[in-house]
Amino acid sequence: MSQSRSRVLILAAAVSMSFGAAAFAHPPADMAASTAPDAAFVKKASAAGLAEVTLGKLGAEKGASSDVKTFGQTMVDDHTKAGDELKTIAAAKSIPVSTAPMPADATAAASIGKKDGAAFDTAFKTKMVADHEKVIKLFTTESSTGKDPELKAFATKTLPTLQHHLEMAKQLPSK
Repeated sequence: MSQSRSRVLILAAAVSMSFGAAAFAHPPADMAASTAPDAAFVKKASAAGLAEVTLGKLGAEKGASSDVKTFGQTMVDDHTKAGDELKTIAAAKSIPVSTAPMPADATAAASIGKKDGAAFDTAFKTKMVADHEKVIKLFTTESSTGKDPELKAFATKTLPTLQHHLEMAKQLPSK
């Protein structure tokens, strides 16, 4: 084989390999689109979890009733644990998690934090019920229509805890 023909074959092989590598470096658009709902779930779920931890700390510190204080600490414990699990799953998939609650939730927490006594307990309960109703819908959707098996399993496993939180929140004193 001539030297020029060898060079052409080597060059052709190098070009083919680089195009093949490029194909793997950038997943097809349809693959990226199929993971978008799961990535949106991660972002919303992680932000909601951070909001529950923030509110839980407020409840544990400022609750007028022992029920609110206990429930607040439960929110901190359970949502921290679930958030850590979600972070681990998301990191393995290179899906970013939220690093703060959604702005509306942060504003609501600040407003609730300015209240005292029974007014605090009532506002806390109202927000906890609303938040858990919203997050149960989010987790139910991921559980039934999620594409990523691990995220779908996480949502399915976490749903009963969230439903229990909603029932607990509804039983909190208000007045």
